[in-house]
Amino acid sequence: MLSRTADSLYWVSRYVERAEYLARILDATTRLTNLPSAYGGAGTEWQSAVATAGCEDAFALAYDEANERNVCEFLTFNPDNPSSIRNCFALARSNARAVRTALTSEMWDALNSAWLELQRFERKRMDREEFARFLDWVKNVSLVFDGSAYRTMLRDDGYWFSRLGVHVERADNTARILDVKYHLLLPETEQVGGSLDYFQWTTMLREVSALTAYHWVYREAVKPVLIADLLILNKRMPRSLASCYESISRFLDSLGDAYDRHGPAQRQARKTLASLSNMRIDAVIQRGLHEFIEDFITENNRLGAIIVDQYLQ
Repeated sequence: MLSRTADSLYWVSRYVERAEYLARILDATTRLTNLPSAYGGAGTEWQSAVATAGCEDAFALAYDEANERNVCEFLTFNPDNPSSIRNCFALARSNARAVRTALTSEMWDALNSAWLELQRFERKRMDREEFARFLDWVKNVSLVFDGSAYRTMLRDDGYWFSRLGVHVERADNTARILDVKYHLLLPETEQVGGSLDYFQWTTMLREVSALTAYHWVYREAVKPVLIADLLILNKRMPRSLASCYESISRFLDSLGDAYDRHGPAQRQARKTLASLSNMRIDAVIQRGLHEFIEDFITENNRLGAIIVDQYLQ
């Protein structure tokens, strides 16, 4: 496979996954800001949304205040934000069009239809109810595209590069969500384990479609340490870091076998997977969750760069 084709397939999947992630952030933030005043939030929710999206510097250059209107505009339709939902879909479609013959018709139809529908959303003035429907639509587009790839792509190098993009992006997103919850959402004056804390953690589980899974696995009340265990180390949870790296390692090994060459990308993925497999959540908490996640994001970014160097240039 030509490197430019592999590169486009990899980034199509990353951009679609990122658009869904932004929709989940905005949906969760809207839920948090709708808390009754009796819960006593500190009003940091919209700032935390920008931080979770990883674009604080760009936002600060464009806006003076992190309020609902500014954050929603910046993360959805702002053309100057490279990672806005609009630009994610535009870049995904552009990459898909460049490698149209490497996609199945179902994958192309999902992306092209989404881009056309997005134009109609962009021209509307949306109230909160319609904005919520828009976010649900974004998440559904990702599900349709992901499902069409899973159901229709031939299991060859094109499929493996596409899946790599999904799981590298998903690992980064899950790590950022966890980090921001621990450090930005809960006000300093709020009691850990209090009503606001509980609602925020529950909302975060909904954000990653893990609330039902949490209760199936642990069968007890929501606890931060168990949420961290689910989203970091539990391989049965599709969005966990360990599950993402199990998939990343498997797809990289498939590429290594197909090309008869295993290199630094395979070694880096195996190293991270082995570390996660041998880790216990008590050790993560004792070390410091923020420090662990910072290191993980750095390692995940390093793997992304290695994949580019090894296959996509």
